[in-house]
Amino acid sequence: MTVEAEAFTILDPQSGQVIAESNSHVQRAPASLTKMMVAYITLKEIQAGHLNKNEILTATPVVNMVQWDESQMYLKPGEQISIDQLLAGLVVMSANDAAVTLAERISGTVPAFVARMNKEAQALGMKDTHFANPPGITMDDHYSTAHDLALLGQALVKQTPDYLNYSKQQSFVYNQRFHRATNILLKQDSSVDGLKTGFTRAAGFNLALTAARPSNSMDVPNRRLIVVVLGAKSGLKRAEMAHKLLNVAYNYTRDEIAIKDKQLIAELPVVKSTLKMFKVEAKKPQIITTSLYAPNAIIDLTKFDNALQRVAQVDAYGLTTYVEPLQQTQTRMDVELSTQSLTAPMKQMIQLAKVNVYQNNQLIQTLTIQDDVDIEEASWFERLISWFKNLIPFSSSHSEQAKTYPL
Repeated sequence: MTVEAEAFTILDPQSGQVIAESNSHVQRAPASLTKMMVAYITLKEIQAGHLNKNEILTATPVVNMVQWDESQMYLKPGEQISIDQLLAGLVVMSANDAAVTLAERISGTVPAFVARMNKEAQALGMKDTHFANPPGITMDDHYSTAHDLALLGQALVKQTPDYLNYSKQQSFVYNQRFHRATNILLKQDSSVDGLKTGFTRAAGFNLALTAARPSNSMDVPNRRLIVVVLGAKSGLKRAEMAHKLLNVAYNYTRDEIAIKDKQLIAELPVVKSTLKMFKVEAKKPQIITTSLYAPNAIIDLTKFDNALQRVAQVDAYGLTTYVEPLQQTQTRMDVELSTQSLTAPMKQMIQLAKVNVYQNNQLIQTLTIQDDVDIEEASWFERLISWFKNLIPFSSSHSEQAKTYPL
């Protein structure tokens, strides 16, 4: 897609698939999108029982780190404020003093909290990210990518969904200071409920956006998407680009259940056990994202009509038509077994198979099937009985092979 920004990505958190991207692994200044990590850690601490959102803190001199020209709640040392108010100030007001206050409360010092931020980033797979401060101040060793920030957004909506109660607020008032949310799409689109805006001169205008909308699928009735746009030229342009990307993805892709819950994928022979065959099954439904865009061409975002929710195309005669989403998708799946048999005794979590999903003969997703295998070894007597049974001509074959099933 052609987008008026330095980098972008569209992530489907249901399938984990990246729908579209450009420069998404290029390291850039994240600006206040950094505060998503501060909120993520804070909400995890609340979930763990280490914090209570109604807890009242007393602001310390750490708030004096914040300069006069930075976004802030204007906290003063000795001032009392709740964790809940700090989270609202952090997300809605993008307050730097809220960021450092939460950091100090959680880790004791700001540097210790920064170390925690980087540890959490690594755990989330944010391989091209390094944080140097909680608010998102521009520094040489403070960077992230569109891809990594989308992973952080995915963690927020899946692991700490209370974040959305703050990010969907259109305004916040503290000490008679009124602040209107800078995510203007909250007013324009009722399905939008987050995530965070950011701006510095070095970063440009950044936006992490998410929305949840009903789908036409009985199998996946509701669908959430995450869009990250970095380095747009203005606040208006970042919102316009992110919203178009969101709408293109909703209209020209869909989620499908590739593997049903408890679906049998394969059977593996078991050696040295009374169990003859181990059933390889999906432990939960496996969702894939498929394309509904028929033309074999890159979508030009300038040709997407936001009102009609369709991509316009002009034919050789100058006639404008609109690309309708496909009603059916052509997908197939191939199973790759990680092993051809299992040998008892075994008690461990292992990867049993990979399922490669293709659409129009292009690989779009690889699903990993793993299970906690617990197989007891047969006793010498049980093995003797089994040996006698195998001597009988009409008994089962000596050489059982792994079986896979059509998906």
